Amino acid sequence: MRSVVRQVATEADMEALGAQLAAGVGRVRLVYLHGPLGAGKTTLVRGMLRGLGYAGAVKSPTFTLVEPYAFDGTMFYHIDLYRMEDPRELEFIGLRDYLARPGVCVVEWAERARDLLPAPDIDVMIAAANTGRRVQLVGHTEHGAALIGGLA
Repeated sequence: MRSVVRQVATEADMEALGAQLAAGVGRVRLVYLHGPLGAGKTTLVRGMLRGLGYAGAVKSPTFTLVEPYAFDGTMFYHIDLYRMEDPRELEFIGLRDYLARPGVCVVEWAERARDLLPAPDIDVMIAAANTGRRVQLVGHTEHGAALIGGLA
């Protein structure tokens, strides 16, 4: 396990951090994003998508639950479990299918799934700080730890 803490002052800085994370998306399959509403989780995902070359609109999947994006044969799934009330709802949205497909899944509010999700490659915790956000990234797998190490 490896951990890195970054101070992020602006929305542009959060997007830049996301773009840095995008560099390792091919090896990292599962990323969990933690933080209160408005912390910058979707902004980080927008940065990841921009880092992968996506130029379109990036919206929070709070109501759609899953927003899929395709890049040269690689899939990127932005998943938001905020509205989920019962972890068994994961079966209804087909989360197991998304996790079984090639690509990366970035999950907001993963804690609402309790123990029904596998351990992530990377956990990202975003918290308010005096002048922006404090972002702690924890790599749980070999590939996650390597990607986090590149951000240090």
